[in-house]
Amino acid sequence: MIEVLDKCIGCSKCVPACPFNAVSMVGKKAVINEACTLCGACVPACPVKAIVITREDPVHRDFSAFKGVWVFAEFEDTGRKGPKKIRKVTLELLSEGRKLADELGVELAAVVLAEKNRNYEKELGAYGADKVYLSENCEFSDYDTDIYSAVIAALVSKYKPEIFLFPATFTGRDLAPRIASLIYAGLTADCTGLSIKNGLLKQSRPAFGGNIMADILSPNSRPQMATVRPNVMKVSPPSDKTARLVKENINIPEGMRRVKVLEKKVAGYESADRIDCADIIVSGGRGMKSREKFNVLEELATLLGGMVGASRAAVDMGFKEKSRQVGQSGTTVSPKLYIACGISGAVQHLVGMKTSDIIIAINKDPNASIFSVAKYGVVADVHEIIGKLIDAVKKAKKIK
Repeated sequence: MIEVLDKCIGCSKCVPACPFNAVSMVGKKAVINEACTLCGACVPACPVKAIVITREDPVHRDFSAFKGVWVFAEFEDTGRKGPKKIRKVTLELLSEGRKLADELGVELAAVVLAEKNRNYEKELGAYGADKVYLSENCEFSDYDTDIYSAVIAALVSKYKPEIFLFPATFTGRDLAPRIASLIYAGLTADCTGLSIKNGLLKQSRPAFGGNIMADILSPNSRPQMATVRPNVMKVSPPSDKTARLVKENINIPEGMRRVKVLEKKVAGYESADRIDCADIIVSGGRGMKSREKFNVLEELATLLGGMVGASRAAVDMGFKEKSRQVGQSGTTVSPKLYIACGISGAVQHLVGMKTSDIIIAINKDPNASIFSVAKYGVVADVHEIIGKLIDAVKKAKKIK
């Protein structure tokens, strides 16, 4: 329920703040009409706190109106002008969201905030979306927390999805909690697994420093919100399906953008510099023993046309820089080939690479956890095996 108290001073600042034009001035008092979605955008706009929203006790709240699975479509920010490409993690979430929606018997939708529609209904529909909720505005050219959260909160309040998924990227980790606070919903961060349990979204994520996996349910919150790490879900093969386009012309008042972008520099964007874009990764752990011995992995990775990764232990010991760390506190990867050298396989590391197509593990401990996710395992001294692998690859490539 929303109410305008008698202390309203008639300043009308709440009128342009409403995305759906649900606020008007009657005399010297703000009046809210039936177009209101209870998104709450008008509340912080009131200088005297005359607008109050009272929400139901979530334990006794009726969630029957909440239907559908939503995915926030994020774009790559290269720092360059021109059309932006949809990030791969969005396609991963749509592929996983399709499974969730099918199990619940509901629709899957993507939410797109863009300057202009560039046939997103076809691109996102190919990966499972039934609908694309699109809002076009020049204000969406640069990501802004205030603008994006207000617009999406308004859409959620109007259409009421039961599940809303966000990428666990810099943008997603900033945006999702802001939306959750605006709509009074719960949020599970950095999920590595999603499924349906008794009609609810079961959200799995590492907990207690990655030593255990926690399964989280949100029975008293709608939508059930989660951020999902990139490269932990597989992208389904595209189809020729086209999603139904739903355009929303949402009002963005002047002054909502409190931050002005003066200059933008995006470092480390090129795929050649990013370990999460590599098709082949040769990764080393504590078992490599020293930086000099670790450097042998560079030769193997170069011969295979891949990149070198590292476990957290190897990074902490100074064997490799932080940008190459694979795992919960590093980068999640999903290459075609992952070679784990001297890595025992702590949970923190496994969650960051277990979706790789082929995993080869080399460790002298036959009980090492890394073998539980490996397709091929070699129980031996990694320093002996790496040299033999290098020789084998050179022989196959006829390199002296």
